[in-house]
Amino acid sequence: MPLPRVRIIHLSPETLRALAEGDLDAANATAPVPLSDAFVGEDFLGVWRIRAQQVIDDPPSAAWITGAVWDEDSRRAVGRAGFHGPPDDDGMVEIGYAVDPEVRRRGYARAAFEVLLARADADPAVRVVRVTIAPDNAASRNLVLPYGFVEVGEQWDEEDGLEIVYERPTA
Repeated sequence: MPLPRVRIIHLSPETLRALAEGDLDAANATAPVPLSDAFVGEDFLGVWRIRAQQVIDDPPSAAWITGAVWDEDSRRAVGRAGFHGPPDDDGMVEIGYAVDPEVRRRGYARAAFEVLLARADADPAVRVVRVTIAPDNAASRNLVLPYGFVEVGEQWDEEDGLEIVYERPTA
């Protein structure tokens, strides 16, 4: 089955702030596409809080951070995906993504992941792509490993707990 056709749509600081506050009506008033209830659900709120503050502290990061995953064919937002920020001093970017629970297992995570990998591979400032995955998240591990990611360590995340760190050089 072919992957869905998706793109990542960046969100304005106003939309990010509304999402961080859990206000879907306000977010949809400024969002470039309609957002579903999942965008203010518990799985998404923590990320919006981080990203809303990030674009205030570092406005140029807005071009890199988490946006809405937009399904071009069904014309709906199906999740969130992006980088944690622009490339760091070592040329590393970290990918993050989540799919609306109502549309999981339809290829959206893989499609968004491939869009992000292509962007990283095309940018000469990016030399390494990182993902971090909870040890018990076999679905995410199975998603990333075929793309050349290898385990390089582990870390403790204040929000997510223990994570295994995987990296691969850009193509």
